[in-house]
Amino acid sequence: MAFHNDLGKLGEDMATQYLIKKGYSIVERNWRSGNLEVDIIAMTRTEVVFVEVKTRSDDTFMNPEDAVDWQKRRNLTIAANHYIHYKKINLEPRFDIISIIINDSRKEITHFEDAFLPVSKRRRY
Repeated sequence: MAFHNDLGKLGEDMATQYLIKKGYSIVERNWRSGNLEVDIIAMTRTEVVFVEVKTRSDDTFMNPEDAVDWQKRRNLTIAANHYIHYKKINLEPRFDIISIIINDSRKEITHFEDAFLPVSKRRRY
């Protein structure tokens, strides 16, 4: 497996453990609907939480969370909609981003709760 794949898996493992420690119930990891994927799906008592994990070895050029652009948010929204309908879930959806930086001198997790609202299928300018 390539370094960036190993780093991504390590980041998702760290994010999962972080969420468990915060009291979330993890119900899915790497859930797919066609070519769309949600890194982590978790539950609280009142919400189903769709989590995008972005892991980088440094933040010199860009913060990891900044890689969650409009297209990624749109794809997460579509995948979340599929999941909610498929599983017949009656909880409010929430979209979080977990940003992770891992290198020899640093392991940093930043959790952006309610990071964005669902995105419609058409882009608005």
